[in-house]
Order: sequence, then C-alpha cells, then structure tokens
Amino acid sequence: MNIQKIIKIVALVIGLIAVVFLVNIMMLGDEAIKADADNQAVLSWFANLAYVVLAIAAITAVVFSLVNLFSHPEKLKKALMSLGVFALVLAVAWFASSGVETELTDGKMLSANGSQMIEAGIKAFYILILLAAGLMLFFGVKKMLSK
Repeated sequence: MNIQKIIKIVALVIGLIAVVFLVNIMMLGDEAIKADADNQAVLSWFANLAYVVLAIAAITAVVFSLVNLFSHPEKLKKALMSLGVFALVLAVAWFASSGVETELTDGKMLSANGSQMIEAGIKAFYILILLAAGLMLFFGVKKMLSK
C-alpha cells in the first residue's frame, strides 16, 4: 500500500474522531459541561487529540527536514553556516549585555543571570533586525543599479 494512502486514511480517522468529539461537546452544551465534572472529560479527550495531532505534525516536520538536509550536503552546509551565524549573534548579544538583580512587581527578585538573558535576547533581536534591514537595503540598491 502506498504511504500516501496510509497517511490519508490516518488523517481521515483522526478527522472523524475529532468530529465525534466536537458533536458530543456541542450536544452537551456549555452549561452542562460547566455543571458536571464528568462532562468535562469530553473536553479533555478533545484536547488530548489536539496534542496528538500537534505532536505528529511537529515530529513529521522535524524528521522530513532532517532527512532533506542529510540527503543534500550543500543544504546541510548552508544550514550549519546559518546556525553558526545565529550563534555568533547570540554570543555577541550575550557578551554585550550586563545583568543586574532587579525586584519585580510581585515582590520576587530577578537574578542577574536572568536579567542578562533578557537583555541579550533584546539585543539579539535588534541585531537581527539591523542585519535584515541592511541586507534588504543592500540587495535593493544592487538590483536598482544593475538595471
């Protein structure tokens, strides 16, 4: 049997199960679900089905991405170079940040390390925005000059 047919059958079965749960929830109504704890189990089953579908989708995306990367060495090289540049941006942002212990509004204390991580994240965001804007500007000007 073709893998595509199997995937279609699995998707159809999951869809039918979801429809059964949805119809059951709609037939019970909001008030019945709020009033009785036994009726809340229907929502739990529906949420669990959503988690299963999300896990299947995430695992499938990661697996097929990795298979595609490892089957094309040039794509793997580009991906690793991109990860290296991203790690460099994060390292620059980390070393450019300073951590200060700060009291939060609820009375708890934010550690110096936590403060440094937040500041590094913000600085990395700014660096990435500047890189993206600079590259768009560069290639836009290059394209205009080449015409």
